Amino acid sequence: MAKRVVMPALGMAQETGVLVSWLKRDGEPVTKGEPLMEIETDKATVEIEAPASGFLGGVLAHKGDVVPVGQTIAWILAAGEQPPASASLDSQSARASTVSTQGETQEATPSPNISVEISPLARKIAQEHGIDLALIKSNGMRIEKADVLTYINQLRQTEPEPASVLSTAPSPTRLTPASPKARRLAAERGIDITMLRGSGPDGAVLVADVPLEVETARSASSLETPSTVWRIMAERMTASWTSVPHFYLIREVDASSLIEWRTRVSSTVEKRSGTRPTYTDLLLKLIGFALREHPRVNAAWANGSIQFNQEINVGIAVAVEDGLIVPVIRNADRASISEIASQRKDLVARAQNRKLRPADISDGTFTVSNLGMYNVDAFSAIVNPPQAAILAVGRIAERIVPSNGQVVIRSMMVMTLSCDHRVVDGARGAQFLEDLANLISDPWRLLA
Repeated sequence: MAKRVVMPALGMAQETGVLVSWLKRDGEPVTKGEPLMEIETDKATVEIEAPASGFLGGVLAHKGDVVPVGQTIAWILAAGEQPPASASLDSQSARASTVSTQGETQEATPSPNISVEISPLARKIAQEHGIDLALIKSNGMRIEKADVLTYINQLRQTEPEPASVLSTAPSPTRLTPASPKARRLAAERGIDITMLRGSGPDGAVLVADVPLEVETARSASSLETPSTVWRIMAERMTASWTSVPHFYLIREVDASSLIEWRTRVSSTVEKRSGTRPTYTDLLLKLIGFALREHPRVNAAWANGSIQFNQEINVGIAVAVEDGLIVPVIRNADRASISEIASQRKDLVARAQNRKLRPADISDGTFTVSNLGMYNVDAFSAIVNPPQAAILAVGRIAERIVPSNGQVVIRSMMVMTLSCDHRVVDGARGAQFLEDLANLISDPWRLLA
């Protein structure tokens, strides 16, 4: 029986995904669990496994297509089986959608009472180009992507070439392809959008193409359009910074015992896992143990309630070319140092090669960001919602400190705990940081 292949959801807030590539061709055999396609979401570019064994068929989405979550994009078929006759890219979307005339005003007057079926891709392209769907005529039973593109081409054939310099004079009769958000930002900044060069599909003006102010528009050629991952990472961090009530706890801890611990276990861990343990590996183990004793720090803010997580899954912030990815070390409290080191090495390598799977970046309950390898002494990190806290770790450096009335040199490390005050208050955060600092100063207590 045919098995649907759908655009998966890798996050609670995800609405669409971009098909980066198919790893199998239409008609090729596939085995359940093997990589089938690559998709780009708000978190990363990941490989998606085949949901069943059979033959890939009825492919409905292609490279670069933006597809709603849950949408059917292909089928896994048995030998000789054909995809359902009704299969189409928007087979899972609502039918008989009503064209809305809300949004940006076009030079033509839309028909207010038109009801017609619209494919999701057609709607997406129309929104990106600022086009009223009520102005588009369909050659079939519904408006398809081709109908929208035909309309755009017809408009361009009648339009003059865009100006090469920015002008603030209004051009009410000119239609410029642009996303609704870009059009709104241009209006707010007093910029004529018709004078901007777009970097989107078919030259559409996107948010990144809108200068911060008119005076900087002349240097717009030096602007860089961020990748989808970077752009959405920026949006998520902005949302966290503006909506999560952050507070910070800073603790300097003697890392001499941590250094000794790493020296003692390195050879054993390397034999078992094939990799030498890093300080991050050791910290992940200690953090997992401390979170077990402080479940509130391992909790999350969810729809006005505090959600306590049963598992302790610690994410590690990994910098990649496209932005920041947070793969997850599962059950960090129960995993051995060898298991953590092996997982960390594998996850970081696949993150840098864009080979992460959905399970690799899901279900994190706490995050660690370590910039010590960049010689950063201390910093504050932004909470990764809906998690309650994130730990920022600086470098280990020798410092002069007092000890029993004497001045001594110790290997010190600064940790900053960023907390969501809706879940963790100051006392709870301080108690967690205290216990973690004690574990770092005396990691052998884990054996007890």
